[in-house]
Amino acid sequence: MSGDTNYAATPFDHAKADIILRSSDNINFRVFKLFLSLASPFFETLFDIPQPAEESRDQEVEDGLVVIPVMEDSKTLDALLRFCYPCTLAEDPNIEVLKDAMDILEAARKYSLDAIEKKARQAIANPKILEAEPLRCFAIAHRGRLQEETLLAARYTLTQPLIPSWFQEIELLTATDLLSLLTYHKKCGDAVFALKLDLSWVTSHYGSSEACSWLSGYYYDSRSPNSRSCGCQKSSTPRCALFNPSATLQWWEDFMEETFTALRDKPCKETVKATADKTVQTVKARNCQVCSPKITEGMRDFVDLFSRKIDETVSQIELELSF
Repeated sequence: MSGDTNYAATPFDHAKADIILRSSDNINFRVFKLFLSLASPFFETLFDIPQPAEESRDQEVEDGLVVIPVMEDSKTLDALLRFCYPCTLAEDPNIEVLKDAMDILEAARKYSLDAIEKKARQAIANPKILEAEPLRCFAIAHRGRLQEETLLAARYTLTQPLIPSWFQEIELLTATDLLSLLTYHKKCGDAVFALKLDLSWVTSHYGSSEACSWLSGYYYDSRSPNSRSCGCQKSSTPRCALFNPSATLQWWEDFMEETFTALRDKPCKETVKATADKTVQTVKARNCQVCSPKITEGMRDFVDLFSRKIDETVSQIELELSF
């Protein structure tokens, strides 16, 4: 054994183990053939192959056990073996790092460990990871030929700018792959922006100005036939008017213009929520007696409506990518 070789931690240091797997970074894992054979037909076949006498003499032996070198490093091998071992001996590792998920996915396929491949796929499709690093998830999923996970990651990339900055694993993508993603992103942005041209999805939702008095500039009192108009500035050139163009509030125009401009770059519901939150704070700061009390609840309902419409629109856009 090389003087630079060390032993893995529990449970891969068992005195009664019957074979050693040596990682690419020279860590010895004392393991049981039975556990690995039950988990993987690859290992079952490997361990069943009889060794010719001349090869057996050349086979490295350590502590009386045959040593099998593998290509995986100790971190990947440790995670792989923990999935193979019974839960009473080793807990499944948490796969929360994308690089680990990619390495485990490739190793799982190499050793025909279908259950472990499924775990790696679940890690790549973890919403927490997708929200934080959608571009990396996209690159890794596509590299792993995971069609469902690739399409899911592509949807999450819409929360990023149209032209992305450098990200880890970008080298896993070809120029064609990246162009397909950027084309998909732009088509989604164009399709969502087109919602501005026909606001019937808004007016059909509310039905009348009374149902959305928080943005109509009027306060309707069900106990009285009278209504009060707010003092907020009206738009002189309304482009996002709903029921009464002459009563379109300027803050509503500003919100819609800012939102649709931002959606061109990031066509996702998070964009709408961000501009809506900003608008709510702006309107509340003006302390309008008509708009201020109703703006929070009203915008919450509108953001829900807008988000559903964005999801519906984007779902119709195809990612043209080969697998």
